[in-house]
Amino acid sequence: MRRVPVGLLVETEEGAVRGIRRGGVRMWRGIPYAADTGGAHRFRAPERAPGWDGVRDAATFGPVSPQLRRGQFIGAHPRLVRSEDCLSVNVTAPDEAEAPARGRPVMVFIHGGAYSVGSSGEYPRQGERLVRQHGVVYVSVNYRLGALGWLDFRAYSSPGHPFDVNLGLRDQVAALEWVRRNIRAFGGDPGNVTLFGESSGANSVTTLLTVPAAEGLFARAIAQSSPANAVYLPEVAAEWAGEFVRILSRVVDDDDLDSEAREDAGVMLRTADPMVLAAATTALSVRTPDEHPGTISLAPVIDGDFLPHRPLDAFRDGLAHRVPLIIGTNDREGSLFEGRIGILPTTKPRIRAIFANTRKKGRKAIKRQYPGLPDRRPAADFGGDFTFWFPSVKVGERHSRHAPVYFYRFDAAPRMPRLLGLDATHGLELFALFEKFDTLTGAALTLLGGRRMYREIGRRMQRHWTSFAASGAPGPEWPRYDEAERRTLVFDRVDHVELDPRREKRLAWQEFVPHV
Repeated sequence: MRRVPVGLLVETEEGAVRGIRRGGVRMWRGIPYAADTGGAHRFRAPERAPGWDGVRDAATFGPVSPQLRRGQFIGAHPRLVRSEDCLSVNVTAPDEAEAPARGRPVMVFIHGGAYSVGSSGEYPRQGERLVRQHGVVYVSVNYRLGALGWLDFRAYSSPGHPFDVNLGLRDQVAALEWVRRNIRAFGGDPGNVTLFGESSGANSVTTLLTVPAAEGLFARAIAQSSPANAVYLPEVAAEWAGEFVRILSRVVDDDDLDSEAREDAGVMLRTADPMVLAAATTALSVRTPDEHPGTISLAPVIDGDFLPHRPLDAFRDGLAHRVPLIIGTNDREGSLFEGRIGILPTTKPRIRAIFANTRKKGRKAIKRQYPGLPDRRPAADFGGDFTFWFPSVKVGERHSRHAPVYFYRFDAAPRMPRLLGLDATHGLELFALFEKFDTLTGAALTLLGGRRMYREIGRRMQRHWTSFAASGAPGPEWPRYDEAERRTLVFDRVDHVELDPRREKRLAWQEFVPHV
């Protein structure tokens, strides 16, 4: 067995890397886990990173996937390098005087951002406390975003230039394979990997639980606010790809290209500047919520091969990987999504479209659960529950038939978001879990008080998350979830367990959308 180095110079299978020390942890950043995806490799499955001679400097984060700064969502800072050569991982490990006798639990985090923005380095200190105080090895991942990773362009393939599908998911599997090959050199146990993520990152987690190629690459999973039903059939994805091509042809504005011809469209997709692809991605994403209410155009595709089944069906049929799972949502997921980022079914036309696709006898019951619908507050709660809460409940109940499940709801919110009407909205738990109080947003959230409360809640979450990573079970005060009692841990000023919380709402949703 390879000796675990305790210094900053680590030998991976691809080559040696040298990291940095800071505040009681060691960090290695921007390590390639796969080859450049630009040029002839655009829209192709990732390939293993080529090796290198000598020692690679791993002091800085790698390039981020091409994305707009001010598109539909706020993207990476404009000073950060954008490149299709973006597939890298970052590792943070304890700074210890001697090599550990045994491998440490590994926690691999997949960032959110609606599959269109974000990066593994957007909060540079993320995960440090998990490492420093709880002794885990923390890994964060960059993967392809936007059209480069989450649209299905197979229809525009040619014999000489084939296109693959589910590229972002394939990237994540490649990153997990890198972890399995190399994490022991950083002090981690490749047999004890916990995969966790938030929002679209959590959607990746619940989807990867059903991807055959991911089997054995992680031993546990945590899904924070997963839109678990945002996975679509090829015919739906093909329609979005066609819309994207039409948008791109207008952005490119090349009279020599006939975007309706598959060969010309394929050339356009292969040769367009990646930032032009990002602009066209934003244009498509802004249109989707009104043209296809209740859907998200950037999403995994049920291709019958890499992703053979709809994940919710795979959980129902016992086909998901049978690993322990923590899953949950925040109290008011939908209150954040207004204005340009209003991607949920929260407007009257969108809600009407959702109702039109549901059983008539279930509509009255669901309306009773959201009195005043489609007014602003009930509409936000309807959209958030439709997208995040109810699909997560279905994942939890179905997976609990085959593996341990621990369900949570995050109710805590400082005074400022409550005054703004956001309450415990989407993504708020990340500020507690990762103690992101030194960011502008974190400081603003606690400007009127609540930082101490939030820090205490976050540290309880940290203990649960890391205990789960170490043993497969959180603290003893958090009971397992099952369909009989549905015991749920509620994170708040004082944590408590509820039996089948919001039972009437759950039953109403089951009648409203029995296909979920």
